[in-house]
Amino acid sequence: MKLNVVQQDEGSQPWYAEGLKFTCSQCGNCCTGGPGFVWISREEIVRLAEFLKITPEETVEKYCRKFDGRFSLRERRTREGMYDCIFLKEQDVPTPAGGGDGKSVPLRRKMCSIYSVRPLQCRTWPFWRENLASEESWDRAGQRCHGMSHGNRTFTREELEAVRDSKDWPQNPPTSAPKKE
Repeated sequence: MKLNVVQQDEGSQPWYAEGLKFTCSQCGNCCTGGPGFVWISREEIVRLAEFLKITPEETVEKYCRKFDGRFSLRERRTREGMYDCIFLKEQDVPTPAGGGDGKSVPLRRKMCSIYSVRPLQCRTWPFWRENLASEESWDRAGQRCHGMSHGNRTFTREELEAVRDSKDWPQNPPTSAPKKE
């Protein structure tokens, strides 16, 4: 589905001209929800195959589906009726010492198991055209994404538009730590 985005008048500033805050909390909410598509290019399939230590053909067979001539990652239906990306896995995450005994208590949460080689679509979240179309669109997406409009990283207009317009993996994606100067 393609959303029509209202074009800005020449010389006018977009609503996000002063930049936007975003820090990924790695909650996995962007990897679950209604059924959809996580588009993956052939080059990204090769990167994923190398990461998984299998062939690109095996990667497509096991983890992808073809739709309208393009590849998308498969999804799994959860008990809650949501659709999780096939690579969203429950993992133990260490937490600070909990119950007064000084021992760390593991927390189970869903996390991306291919985070370092995730597709471009994942790398550019939340700076997608549909989220940037209006402040209302941004706020609506932010109801499920705890990192939007929060955190310690502010993206300038130029930075977020560069991520939005990326054709290949951005050098400094929103879910990475900012580069040190």
